[in-house]
Amino acid sequence: MPFELKVNGELKILDVEPSSLLLSVLRDDLELSGPRFGCGVAQCGACTVLVDGQPIRSCVTPISALSGKEITTIEGLGNRESPHPLQTAFIEEQAAQCGFCSSGMIMSAASLLEKNPKPTDQDIKDALNANLCRCGTHTRILKAVKKASEDLS
Repeated sequence: MPFELKVNGELKILDVEPSSLLLSVLRDDLELSGPRFGCGVAQCGACTVLVDGQPIRSCVTPISALSGKEITTIEGLGNRESPHPLQTAFIEEQAAQCGFCSSGMIMSAASLLEKNPKPTDQDIKDALNANLCRCGTHTRILKAVKKASEDLS
């Protein structure tokens, strides 16, 4: 069954089952490698993307729930030539050790900064609470989000 999705500003028409999970469609059909498969049960946040600006877990979201929605992956935030301030800050602050969680962290932080351009440390911790980092770079991640908020203002 064909589905129309707007992903990173581009309209995509895909012939997939209504129950297909967004993460699978993004990675397998659209070849976007930013969202990662971590736990598969919406617990780790590695698969986080934005749907209409809100962070969601793509590993449990069926494509049928996304008609008319705007989907943004980390590939849609910026690129090598013009990175998003969060992407730059994560690099500058060395906020990624293994990097597996980075995409989800950045997407959740992007949603936060869109709503709250000057977040406190607690605001950032609250927004990223459901995103897990096994390497323990939380302090650097916090610094990176703060830096990005300053760069955006």
